[in-house]
Amino acid sequence: MASDRIYRHFCMMARALEEVGERWSLLIVRDLLLGPRRFTDLARSLAEITPTRLTDRLRALEAAGIVVREVPSAGRQVWYRLTDSGRDLEPVVDALTLWGIGHARQAPLPGEPVHPDPVMIGTKVWLNRRGGRPAEAVVWEWRFPGDDYYTLRLQGDCWKLARGHAEGATVTVDTTPETWARFLTAPPEARRLPGDDVRLVGSRAAARAFARAFGAQLDPA
Repeated sequence: MASDRIYRHFCMMARALEEVGERWSLLIVRDLLLGPRRFTDLARSLAEITPTRLTDRLRALEAAGIVVREVPSAGRQVWYRLTDSGRDLEPVVDALTLWGIGHARQAPLPGEPVHPDPVMIGTKVWLNRRGGRPAEAVVWEWRFPGDDYYTLRLQGDCWKLARGHAEGATVTVDTTPETWARFLTAPPEARRLPGDDVRLVGSRAAARAFARAFGAQLDPA
């Protein structure tokens, strides 16, 4: 560990920041929360990070026991996944996301890359902390360009997020990450569904429950 990353006083928060407080580290954790990713996947979603810096951050997270590197028995694909210690950082990622929603909410800037993982993590966090609860268990699916699917399931009082297609989804949302990010960062009074480039597939009752959960007005069919 570099000496300038050591705080030199006793504090368990300081200890934690010595492991994950470096720039990019928590964002790597964020992108691994939904499952293993390849180096190229991480480089793409982190946009501005250089290959050298990503390599350094992954090695530091491996050394801290937060990430493991899986080398295949055949081929050249290397995957990175979180350990139990890494997955225990999910509430930290969620808490920082919630703080951003409440205190640093801003729509995507012109030319700013918008990737689906952070957009959908923000959606999950918003629903868990501020969204309305449907009266019954539901499964909602987001379908982004390129058949990039994400699923949110209401399990008890908690929304669970996963990558992938959902069988029997009650509502499917056809949109882009950019459009959904703009919807999510809009003030409640400006939220309308369906909206520009947001298409809802499902029954009228299911669409009404979906819109209500996000505090949006459901336009007439």
